[in-house]
Amino acid sequence: MQMTTKKLPPRTLSVAPMLDWTDRHYRHMARQITHHAWLYTEMVTTGALIHGNRERFLAFNECEHPVALQLGGSDAADLAQCAKIAEEYGYDEVNLNCGCPSERVQKGAFGACLMNEVGLVADGVKAMQDVVDIDVTVKHRIGVDQQEDYSVVRDFVGHLAEQASCKTFIVHARNAWLKGLSPKENREIPPLKYDYVYQLKRDFPDLEILINGGVTDNEQIAEHLKHVDGVMVGRAAYHQPLTMMAQWDALFYDDHHEIMSLENLIPVLHDYANMHIQANKGTLLRHMARHYLGLSHGMNGARQWRRMLSDASLLGQNNADLLQQAGMAVGVLQA
Repeated sequence: MQMTTKKLPPRTLSVAPMLDWTDRHYRHMARQITHHAWLYTEMVTTGALIHGNRERFLAFNECEHPVALQLGGSDAADLAQCAKIAEEYGYDEVNLNCGCPSERVQKGAFGACLMNEVGLVADGVKAMQDVVDIDVTVKHRIGVDQQEDYSVVRDFVGHLAEQASCKTFIVHARNAWLKGLSPKENREIPPLKYDYVYQLKRDFPDLEILINGGVTDNEQIAEHLKHVDGVMVGRAAYHQPLTMMAQWDALFYDDHHEIMSLENLIPVLHDYANMHIQANKGTLLRHMARHYLGLSHGMNGARQWRRMLSDASLLGQNNADLLQQAGMAVGVLQA
């Protein structure tokens, strides 16, 4: 796969890496809705890439650019090897995960616990930068456990900027609690401290600072962009893609192309699903349709749309025509 030569848009908007959610099928759909926002893979561990099925983890649709691979790992040599693989596959960025709080990730000595090992992070970032020309970025929290002082995240970012020449930081504006909270609870219970991220941009004006965490609508995005360079959105972009992301290009990239509607999107998704099913008999419609449930958010017939696209017996036929049938059932497509 060749690297794209297309000029990359700024990281004003991006969709967060979300395990089990932001796979290539979701990213294909998202790209039909927003032409410019950056898309991120699910986190992939260095061990999975080095020892596993690379095509399974790295294959993506050419339309996804700009697209970034998020890596989980802490060994500098392994990170460098995987960054090189990512660049060869055509990814536009490699992002190092220093924010995931799950116990499984902690056992691998990476994710949020790396915020306590900034020297190790610097070594990994430098090792990746030495072997690739694409951007190497870091996604992290504002602290771990009971580290409440702003100086924790300030010193983490400052060290990586100075010692590893890292230029782009994606900051989840919550602490990660390594014990006692599930990953889901870690997205909800530690308080959001957006002012910490705003202060990072004031303290490091030459760095690219992106904010993440708790963003649910485009008004919030606009407010954040008064203080930082970009906003990364997670679950809101996943669960209400058309009502949220469809506005992004016009609002934040000054691109006023025709806004994607469900009526126009269904034929694209139908052709995409049909192509994948025909090309690989092991591909199941449900692998794709699960990402389409939120497309009906806020519209009449939303419940019927979701019911049909999650019905095991209908999905079991593995026929992409189900997407058209669901569109007709809710009155989006003509029979």
